[in-house]
Amino acid sequence: METKSNTFQIRKLKKEDLDEVMNIWLSSNLDAHSFISADYWKSNAEMVKEAIAAAEVYVSEDKDSIILGFIGIVPDDYVAGLFVRRSHRSLGIGKSLIHYCQSIHQKLALKVFTKNSRAIQFYKGKGFKIQEETFDPTTNEKEYSMLWKNI
Repeated sequence: METKSNTFQIRKLKKEDLDEVMNIWLSSNLDAHSFISADYWKSNAEMVKEAIAAAEVYVSEDKDSIILGFIGIVPDDYVAGLFVRRSHRSLGIGKSLIHYCQSIHQKLALKVFTKNSRAIQFYKGKGFKIQEETFDPTTNEKEYSMLWKNI
């Protein structure tokens, strides 16, 4: 299934997309999580690359086939990540990716660091509700578990 808007389309990840998706993943994490060491993200990149290759991943691309963002869903309808290229944030790409996944899933769960207020507000605006606050021992940071259900 593919969906299109005036400026971008959403499609499934292809193997040849992986390097570009990883560039977006790393730069987005460095931008959004300045409270976590850059070394943490860099040291986890290879593991994440393998996980992305095995996940249900959708990319948003422009008319020139440039990947603008992506979302990864793993078993149990868990959003492992939503990332948008820095130059294309706040243009509706993340919203479109979430809405696309909401149209094909009955529920979506995710975790977001409590210090990432922009992401928390974004997800709340898409119908996600905070379920609980937990602690991530790998980053020593608090995070919220959030859930969206198709009612």
